[in-house]
Amino acid sequence: MLDSLSTSLKDALKKLAGRTVVDRAAVDELVKDLQRALLSADVNVKLVMELSKAIRTRSLDEAPSKVMSVREHVLRIVYQELVRLIWASTDVKLEPQVILMAGLQGSGKTTTTAKVARYFQKKGLKVGVICADTFRPGAYDQLFTLCQRINVPCFGNPQEKDALAITRQGLHSFKDLEVLIVDTQGRHALEANLIQEIIELNQLVKATHRWLVVDAALGQQASEQARRFHEAIGIDGVIITKMDGTAKGGGALSAVAETKSGIVFIGQGETSEDLERFDPDGFISRLLGMGDLRALAERAEEAIRAGDMDATTLMKGKFTLRDMYQQLEALNKMGPLKQIMNMLPLGNMELPEGVYDVTSTKMVRYRIIMDSMTSAELDDPSLINSSRMQRIAHGAGSTPDEVRELLKYYKLMQRTIKGLRGAGGKFNMQRLMKRFSGMQ
Repeated sequence: MLDSLSTSLKDALKKLAGRTVVDRAAVDELVKDLQRALLSADVNVKLVMELSKAIRTRSLDEAPSKVMSVREHVLRIVYQELVRLIWASTDVKLEPQVILMAGLQGSGKTTTTAKVARYFQKKGLKVGVICADTFRPGAYDQLFTLCQRINVPCFGNPQEKDALAITRQGLHSFKDLEVLIVDTQGRHALEANLIQEIIELNQLVKATHRWLVVDAALGQQASEQARRFHEAIGIDGVIITKMDGTAKGGGALSAVAETKSGIVFIGQGETSEDLERFDPDGFISRLLGMGDLRALAERAEEAIRAGDMDATTLMKGKFTLRDMYQQLEALNKMGPLKQIMNMLPLGNMELPEGVYDVTSTKMVRYRIIMDSMTSAELDDPSLINSSRMQRIAHGAGSTPDEVRELLKYYKLMQRTIKGLRGAGGKFNMQRLMKRFSGMQ
C-alpha cells in the first residue's frame, strides 16, 4: 500500500514540477491526480473531497512566501493538508506505565504486544508482559515464545480461565518492573462480554494507556472498531498493523484519524523489530519522497554503535568495497534496506530494485569473499582483474562468478550513492527540506 500510494503521489508532484507555469489548470490537474491516488488507497471520499477543496483554495488564494516559488508553495500546501488528513500521533513517554492492548481476533494484537515490549526494552526500560487472553487456544504459548526471543518476562496461566485473576497475579509478580503490557482477548466481533471484560481489566490495572490494534485491511471499517472501544475504555492510541500487505491502509489511517484517536505505531512486518513510531510529518514526507531523517536518526541511534558507520561516506565522492561492507553491516542492523532508503530525501528519484537485493545469506558470503581480498583491493576495487578474481575465489571457497556478483553489486551501490548526491554533491531535496522545516 505504501509503495503504491507513494508512487502515485510522487507521480502527481512530478507532473507539477514539469510544468513551466503553475496556474489554475495545473492545480486542478494536481488535485485530480491526488484524488485518484487517495481513493485507490481507500481513503474516505468525503475526506478526499475536503482535502481537495483545501488544496485548491489555498493554492490559488494564498500568496507564496518570498523564499518559495509558486511550485514549492503548492507542494508545501499538499504536504500540510496530507498531514492534517491523518490527524496526529500519540505521545509515548519513556517512564513507568501500564498499557492495555485491545483489538479483535486476527488483528495481530499478540504479535504487536511483543513488538511494543521490544520498543520499550530498546529504550532501556524494564518491561513485563501479562497474557490476559483466556479465549484463544495457544495465546499464552505464542506470546511466551515471542517474549522469550527478546528476553522479556511473560506472565500467564493457560489453565486459568479468569482473565482478571491472571492479571492480578501478573501485576504482583511484575511489581518491580517499569512498563507492564497487558494483552487482552480478542473475538471475531465486538461481543458485549468482550467489551465488559476489557472494561473490568482497565479498572483493575488502572491503565496509563489503552491502545487499540487495528488490521490495515479493514480500511474505512476501522473507524467503527475505534469508536466502540473508545466508548468502552477511552482509547488514547491506535496501532495499525499489516500496512505492508493491503491496499486499504489509507482507509484505516484516515478512518482512525476521523475518530480523533492518535496513531501510536505502524506495523509492517513479522519480526519484533518491525514496529515504527508514527509521526505524521515523517510519514507524509516519506510518501512524497522527501525522506524521514528524524526516524532514520532514531533507528540508527538504537541499532548502531559509535564507529560502526561513517554516515558522511554516503555524501563523499569516494566509495570503496570496504566502505560498502561497513554500510551494509550497519544498515543490516537498522532493518530492511528498502525501509532505510525510504527515509532518505530522494525526491522523485527511483532507485534500482537490485539495490535492495542483499539477503543476510549474501551478506555472509560477501564477508567471506572480502576477507580474501588484500587491503589495496578493498580500497581500490579497480585493481581486481581476472587473475586476482581467481585468487580471491579460491581463498574464499567460492567461484569467480560469486566474486563478479559482489563487484557488480558494488558498482550498483556506487552509482546509486552518486545519484543520491546529485550533480551538486547534495541530496536532490535538501534545499526544499530546509524550507519545509517548522512549516506547521
